[in-house]
Amino acid sequence: MSTADDGASIWRSDIALALLATLPALAVNALAGFPELTNAGGDNDNLLRLVEVRDMLASQGWFDLHQYRMGLEGGFVMHWSRLVDAPIAAIIIAVSALTGSAAFAENVAQVLWPTLLFCLTVFFTARAARSFAGDSAVLPAVVVGAAALYFIGIFSPGALDHHNIQLMLSMASLSLLLEAPMRRPAALLSGLCAGLMLAVGMETAPYVATIGASVAMLFALGANGERLIARDFGLGFAGVSALVFVATIAPSAWGQAQCDAFSTVQFVVAAIAGTGLAAIASIEPAGRTRQRRIASLGLLALLLGAVVVLLFPQCLAAPYANLDPRLKELWLDHIDEAQSLFKLLAEDPAGVVARYATPLIALVLMALRLGRGGWRRQDSLVGALLVVAFIVSAWQVRGSTFSIAFAVIPLAAWIAKWRQRAEASASRGVALRMAAVWLVSVNAVWTGAAAATSVAFDDSNTTADNGDGTDVACQRMASFAALGRLPGTTVLAISNLGSPILAYSGHRVFAGPYHRNVAGNLLALDAFLGSDADARTVVADHHVGLVALCPGSAESKLLAAKAPAGFLAGLMRGSVPEWLEPVAGTSGAAVELYRVRLGN
Repeated sequence: MSTADDGASIWRSDIALALLATLPALAVNALAGFPELTNAGGDNDNLLRLVEVRDMLASQGWFDLHQYRMGLEGGFVMHWSRLVDAPIAAIIIAVSALTGSAAFAENVAQVLWPTLLFCLTVFFTARAARSFAGDSAVLPAVVVGAAALYFIGIFSPGALDHHNIQLMLSMASLSLLLEAPMRRPAALLSGLCAGLMLAVGMETAPYVATIGASVAMLFALGANGERLIARDFGLGFAGVSALVFVATIAPSAWGQAQCDAFSTVQFVVAAIAGTGLAAIASIEPAGRTRQRRIASLGLLALLLGAVVVLLFPQCLAAPYANLDPRLKELWLDHIDEAQSLFKLLAEDPAGVVARYATPLIALVLMALRLGRGGWRRQDSLVGALLVVAFIVSAWQVRGSTFSIAFAVIPLAAWIAKWRQRAEASASRGVALRMAAVWLVSVNAVWTGAAAATSVAFDDSNTTADNGDGTDVACQRMASFAALGRLPGTTVLAISNLGSPILAYSGHRVFAGPYHRNVAGNLLALDAFLGSDADARTVVADHHVGLVALCPGSAESKLLAAKAPAGFLAGLMRGSVPEWLEPVAGTSGAAVELYRVRLGN
């Protein structure tokens, strides 16, 4: 059998393993009835992505990213990418054409899209583990990786947000780079994946930069074959960035610099970095010696730095540096995924174990590899990404999604080594050690232990219901049914009700948990934290027809505590001003509705 045939056979085997790992996850969700489709669990982004796709299918322009039903009149421009909307919309169009039901098509898309991404991520994890530690690491990578990906939650049914595709692309880029010395097109495809990561969202900028810097460093140090890898990676990265820029940015916006979304800033940086790397790798005098390679790449880095400092200095500030202090205090500081490791240590030690245990073990394993000597190309790539992901996760918890996934690769190698020892020895001690290695490598074990510990030592009720099925946190579709039956109007509601109201009704809202919706969020705060008279002014000036209240929401309680004499606090105490009247049938419901009296 030829080498090409061997490669194809291995690919088929890895795909089969990924599918086998995906089917149990899908079956578990199916047996549960896909509850996420009617209960978003408080994930506003998944719901708003669905709204964005619906708007596009309803003829909103490809380049028009306004969310017209959120914020002040006219809405605001979202920072998301159409690259994620397009495949979801394609699934809905195809299934609608086959079944004639748009609602059923949406449900299929909400299940199929994250399932496909789950399968692809497991596949690339297996490929990366094979390149890192050989064939024996593939099975552990599939088992440990599938368990980790399932329990981090970003691949659940209904997960339409972009974090899952970002993780898949990052694992694909890493896997392809690990294969690049053996497979010629791999480096080009890795650069393409890195460019798409950046285009989908700026959260992955640290990982894109790490991958690019690793490619450049390996080339600079002069390892065999790295010149062609650097050239192809650079071409793929710059090329796809140019295509994305033309395909997703309106020509009228080509000169606009946006720091939080793919725009001329990211395109210029990607074009210079990618073409510069490819040029240095292609021009023989520039790459002839190590000193020349280092000097050439150093000049490229200086050029990139100068471009950013001189042309886009605003993008050097912290992501939320200019956010209104009230929004920082009452919104950003309470977003779970935006908290730091140190805050989590103080407030939720069990959560630290669930999110950081396996990445820490993987870091120790990589450090031991470094200490033993024989550091390899594969170690540099995996180690760099793991370290950066862990640093990001220490800054914001959301980074743990990536560190948990990258940790699977060294953990799979560790398990593979102990499996080989167990096969070579009949010792009971070796078998027990192998079992222990398996257990501590599975993130779900740590998550379960952390959850059990949390329950044992915390008797407070932090669930989304009261134990009797009541939707206290207002997360279920059914809780918005009454609102959905009312004629369309503007609804005054807290920010965490914004996306559900848009997804489950035809109304519009002011507030939503998005950093670009500053004016709408501040207006809602003015109404809720102010007096009844202040709220009445907002209602009259902005033609509000309904007020929606979720008494059990943590956000409602936070705002009521912030302004005990305010409009929202009064509503929660049952003090309804004369210009409002309860909507029949909603008193005492999860979402209580109040209609603005005409003429008041």
